[in-house]
Amino acid sequence: MSFLRAARAALASQSGLSRILVVAIVVLAGLFLSCGSSSHGLLAGSNHNAYVTLPQSGSVLLLYINGATGAITLGAQTPSVENSSPAGLALLGSKKFLYAANSRADTISIFNVASDGTLTLTGTPTPAAGSTPNAAVIDPSGKYLLVTNTNSSGSVSVFSIDSGSGALSELTASGSPFFANEYPTEILITPSGKFVYTTNPGLGTITAFTFSNGVLTKVPGSPFPSLPGGGGGAFGLAVDESERFLYVANPSAPNPLLGTAGNVSGFNIDPVTGALSQILGSPFTSTAGSGPTVLTVDPSGRFLYATTAGSSSSVWCFQINPANGQLVTVANSPFSLAAGGLFALFDPSGNYFYIGTGNGIAGYTYSSSTGVPTAITGSPFSTGTPPGKMVLSE
Repeated sequence: MSFLRAARAALASQSGLSRILVVAIVVLAGLFLSCGSSSHGLLAGSNHNAYVTLPQSGSVLLLYINGATGAITLGAQTPSVENSSPAGLALLGSKKFLYAANSRADTISIFNVASDGTLTLTGTPTPAAGSTPNAAVIDPSGKYLLVTNTNSSGSVSVFSIDSGSGALSELTASGSPFFANEYPTEILITPSGKFVYTTNPGLGTITAFTFSNGVLTKVPGSPFPSLPGGGGGAFGLAVDESERFLYVANPSAPNPLLGTAGNVSGFNIDPVTGALSQILGSPFTSTAGSGPTVLTVDPSGRFLYATTAGSSSSVWCFQINPANGQLVTVANSPFSLAAGGLFALFDPSGNYFYIGTGNGIAGYTYSSSTGVPTAITGSPFSTGTPPGKMVLSE
């Protein structure tokens, strides 16, 4: 349980002159790419907002992200609510609603998002329908919110979202909350919205569901062991954009040949059933560093990153083989950079990479050709108290 607490405590030319300008712009764009920017290009970057939970403060903090540099500036913070400990966040950007899972209060707070990004709490928080709500995600249709209830008789609660008010209604008639084995912690829904996966750190397993019209149905064979021999403390999840491959961080798995702990399991996803089978060569690990907790795949789908607390061998980077999902360590990985095991995510433009640390948020650019991260000026950015989870607006 101490691991779970610590882990809870992240987008016609018109004239000769016009043609010259177009060519110049193309050349400049090529120069940006050759210098190792994201494949989305720094020229496409625009300012946007992000949000992060502050469990110790009982609040949610607005962040402003500079599209040209990736730097973070702190915005307004919601009023503190004692004994709430907000953890997971989910943002329905198209409707301007933000949801925070309050792990200590067993509720879900609903915020309206104003045009300037500021948050206003709407009404009384909704009961989570389970104990210790932790992670939250909205399905691709924007109709449903899914929340893990991280307790010994763990479950996933499913709520329908009122498109006008953002209000939540639990789908009790459909069977919510759905049993998800002991201590379901992280949750992932695939890009198509067809499959849902949660990790069970205490069991070292992944619980798998199909998802349709708000109903979770257990995948045959679930839960699946994260490691062939069991154990490993399965935690963070990531999926490639084609949803052919699922990756799981095993923070405590031993690596006898290296004398380290922690690796990443890779799975093939059955496109019909959602069942998981180990990718050949799995699990994959780093030559140094221990205890990766969270994972993320870059927007191009080429690289998978695993991060752990500290600044020594703390950021692992693998290239994904698109043919079979195998992971190949990139040159010079692991990278000794400020990192953490709270969250890891890319901004919507794909230019910047953010990692939740014990004191704030570390920000990086990365090379679209090599995967190498480079610290953003001013990083890491302090949030005052340790962050919980982070989401970014479009």
